[in-house]
Amino acid sequence: MAKRLIILGATGSIGRNALDVARTHGDDFSVVALAVRNSRTECEKLAKEFGAKVYAGEDAAVRAVKENDADICLVATVGASGIAPTLAAIEKGMDIALATKEVMVMAGELVTRKAAEKGVKFLPVDSEHSAIFQCLAGNPASAVDRLILTASGGPFLDTPDDLSTVTLEQALNHPRWKMGPKVTIDSSTMMNKGFEILEARWLFGIPVERIDVVVHPESIVHSLVTYVDGATMAQLSPPDMRVAIQYALSAPGRLPAERAKLDLAAIGSLTFRAPDPGRFPCLKLVKEAARKGGCATAVLAAADEWAVNAFLARRIGYTDIAKTIKKCLDAAPDFPCDTAEAIFEAVKWVDKELASWKY
Repeated sequence: MAKRLIILGATGSIGRNALDVARTHGDDFSVVALAVRNSRTECEKLAKEFGAKVYAGEDAAVRAVKENDADICLVATVGASGIAPTLAAIEKGMDIALATKEVMVMAGELVTRKAAEKGVKFLPVDSEHSAIFQCLAGNPASAVDRLILTASGGPFLDTPDDLSTVTLEQALNHPRWKMGPKVTIDSSTMMNKGFEILEARWLFGIPVERIDVVVHPESIVHSLVTYVDGATMAQLSPPDMRVAIQYALSAPGRLPAERAKLDLAAIGSLTFRAPDPGRFPCLKLVKEAARKGGCATAVLAAADEWAVNAFLARRIGYTDIAKTIKKCLDAAPDFPCDTAEAIFEAVKWVDKELASWKY
């Protein structure tokens, strides 16, 4: 029987690729609802193609979940807007194919607790977490020694020596990927990889002290798992987000796909190195926020969003991004993370606090 899908963020890159997977495997997946914030005309075309209901506007994602039944809800919305529909889908017993980092970064404690109460599974869509998901192959967290996330290294892996001279144009010039400005800046500071550490913590039940990052510029090894017996498993594939999306939707089974296959002889060699903590201070800030607990990681994410937007607007310098986040984390009161309202209170505190600072 075909799995019923709700796709939130249907016209974004993840949503489009998920629809491509559903289109290719029409006997295995049935799209019942699509949600977008904009692009209603395009979404209506997709609705006719798939016979799905279409929802648009600020509350589209939550309405799509509450008004439909499905086996899997793919959450591929922007930022904190993914929290409310995720909680709504959990309440209805849908498994969550998760692409929105902020759900776990800001509300990981809350959503994983709710999911456990309802017997709901999280199915990772990010390539790094999909890789871990595949390498774990059902093994429990107690069998794991370390998780190892790979990172491309971004544009400032080695140069310039003085990051305070970095311009906006340089920071937006990623050597491998074309992404939106926020994600591109987060990649350059490695905050995106820090967010992935927090995601992995909640998705797989592994403390942040046992989650490492290694720079791997070729982006062929997507992540690794080292087990307590010394064995390390890795997942490799040419970069293609449809691999992770399709596995999230089909797991534990696998479906065929006409995609590029890995040719190790043609690649020749794969390289790895440790990230420089002086060059990428955001990785340390992530672990500090995780140790602090409560809503500290929500404060971290909100402060990063504020700082990156300020840098994009040329109001602060590049190295001020990490400095702003640290200053905000140090000043933040202890917020509990037991309700969605508490999380959004922490975000409001960040916005109010940073609005009063002088740069």
